[in-house]
Amino acid sequence: MDELMSKPLIGVVPLWDEEKDSLWMLPGYMDGIEQAGGLPVMLPLTTDRSSLEQICRTVDGLLFTGGQDVAPSLYREEKTKYCGEICPQRDKMEAVLLSLFVMEMDKPAFGICRGIQFFNALLGGTLYQDLPAQFKGAPKLHHHQKKPYDKPSHKVKIKTGSPLHILLGADEIDVNSCHHQGVKELSKELVCMATAEDGLVEAVFVPGRRFAWAVQWHPEYSLNDEYSQKLFLSFVNACLIEDD
Repeated sequence: MDELMSKPLIGVVPLWDEEKDSLWMLPGYMDGIEQAGGLPVMLPLTTDRSSLEQICRTVDGLLFTGGQDVAPSLYREEKTKYCGEICPQRDKMEAVLLSLFVMEMDKPAFGICRGIQFFNALLGGTLYQDLPAQFKGAPKLHHHQKKPYDKPSHKVKIKTGSPLHILLGADEIDVNSCHHQGVKELSKELVCMATAEDGLVEAVFVPGRRFAWAVQWHPEYSLNDEYSQKLFLSFVNACLIEDD
């Protein structure tokens, strides 16, 4: 029982299936946290402020998962034909969680795919609503690979001296990629830690916080990879309750 209680409790933002009117979860998110020594729990999909405040007081960390497109209204743009399905409840819920849990309470958070996009949008940056139609990077990369998702599809260059560089001990790594949106104008509250070969931002952090990182790729699909393991382990370790 003592061993169980010593694990940091990490809230995982739920995935939403509009067609099935159902919450669901990819096992890799949960497995990555468990393998790193954390105790994951899927959160309810709620916009109730009091419930979200209780969640923020209860959990030691938050994982912002992938999912629907971020609503363009969050980054002051009109929705175009290129934007996919959005989930207003998730946008509202995550806005409270990021603002209160990360920016005010300074508790650890890790964003994956949609997570990096949401961090950037809420903190004042903008997004490409569709990379194939709007992003003019060179050389051209295919950022939305087909299955299997555990196989890498392109490289990312890691910024020398960045927290990610220090953690991974690598200048460049191979990553998978499954997204059609991405960071356009980077928020002034974020610092870039890695870019794709075409210049697209692939990893960021919020300076001055215990742990507020986000990546564009999907470490939850490649848990046998040492770099994916290091990412989850660094996040979970940051969620350990600090002594007063």
